[in-house]
Amino acid sequence: MAPNARLDHRNPLVFDTHELGRRPGALQRLTREIDAPKDLGIQGVIGVPEGAPVELELRLESVMEGVLVTGTARAQAKGECVRCLEPLELALAADFQEMFSYPDADDRGRVKAEPADDAEEDEDRLFIEDGLFDLEPVLRDAVVLALPMQPVCQEDCPGLCSECGARLADDPDHQHDAVDIRWAALKGLAGSLGDGEKDEMSGEAPRSAPAAAPRPRQP
Repeated sequence: MAPNARLDHRNPLVFDTHELGRRPGALQRLTREIDAPKDLGIQGVIGVPEGAPVELELRLESVMEGVLVTGTARAQAKGECVRCLEPLELALAADFQEMFSYPDADDRGRVKAEPADDAEEDEDRLFIEDGLFDLEPVLRDAVVLALPMQPVCQEDCPGLCSECGARLADDPDHQHDAVDIRWAALKGLAGSLGDGEKDEMSGEAPRSAPAAAPRPRQP
């Protein structure tokens, strides 16, 4: 990732490292409560609602090449069960650790005389800009990794009835009588044959074949 430009220190996810003074071994511990940014989580599945409180506990350690940030984010995530579609809520604790590099330092901690020629090496790196770093991309990645991809309201949730959509947890004895259409056809045929046999025993013509009218005599 390219160095950040014009970070706003008023942004609650932007942190100041000036107190560390680029002294290797210097430590700083911070706690901060922020409002969750938009789309914090797995979109369409589960996440922290926008504006919900997120508690941050951070440990900033100065090293030769930058500042190593270790921390935990805690919040309440909301979503819906993938089996029964009921709303659910769970406590989230997302741990993370990330190196924020000084723009003028290489991986070995020595100051560079000139910018790196290979820009691809910087794509996955996060940088400190004017003593500030932005924690938001790290927070987003950590939250996604900490959330379940298929959240369930309970581990043994039976889900929904495949025929009528009823929630099976509300009615454990819920079931439908399975009818094989082939047996249903035979049952109907057997019923028709049974009616014919009854008519024969009573001396009546079968219902399906009424008696024919007598033919007129020839003159």
